[in-house]
Amino acid sequence: MAMKALLTKGAGFIGSHLANVLKGGYIRVDRSLWLVLASVIIAAGGQLSLKAGMNQVGAINAASLARPMELFMRVVSTPLVWLGLACYGVGAILWLIVLSRLALSYAYLLLAAMYVLIPLVSWLFLGERIPPLRWLGMVVVVLGVVIVARS
Repeated sequence: MAMKALLTKGAGFIGSHLANVLKGGYIRVDRSLWLVLASVIIAAGGQLSLKAGMNQVGAINAASLARPMELFMRVVSTPLVWLGLACYGVGAILWLIVLSRLALSYAYLLLAAMYVLIPLVSWLFLGERIPPLRWLGMVVVVLGVVIVARS
């Protein structure tokens, strides 16, 4: 129970400061940061789509690998797999734009937001369980992203 209270309080604190960052309260938010955010959100959507699509395909194991053409056809005939790949394509284009505007050392650290967003969407939409220590780790990552965004 103490861990849940700590995470709730920490998430509220981080959320309010992240909102200030995004509103430009601590730093000037330019288009490049919005592009990084869009890239992260689209990549997370791509991961979610790929996972849901592969859940439809089923586990890849020795038996399915013994019939590679059948496995290949199951994968390529799954629309969610294609949606996930399309999200990656759009995300890659946005990322190229970001790289043309920001230092790689700065932009790449902002991608750490994916380490939080992907587990969150997995929890919300796929029903995956996230243990308390992983929640704590995600709070640490968010703090790191906020620090990097302010630098």
